[in-house]
Amino acid sequence: MAVRFSDLQCKEVICLGDGRRLGFIEDVEVEVPEGNVCAIIVPGPCKFFGLFGRKDDYVIPWRCIRRIGPDIVLVDVKCDECRVPRHKPGFLF
Repeated sequence: MAVRFSDLQCKEVICLGDGRRLGFIEDVEVEVPEGNVCAIIVPGPCKFFGLFGRKDDYVIPWRCIRRIGPDIVLVDVKCDECRVPRHKPGFLF
């Protein structure tokens, strides 16, 4: 099955364990020499109406994806275990 990255960006990620909507796919992690997709990256929820940035990102391993549908991606992962601190620029926040 061939899927373009631009097609993945339009899909919402939902956790099967608790039914939580994690957000939309923002990026993918790829192994450079082989070209295999290792993980999908979903930005964390906004802090205080988006004024103070976002919380930690979700980095979901490819092996945890259970189904890619026409508009959603179902993942079987514990949300707290796949959180990775968001890179913070040295600017204001």
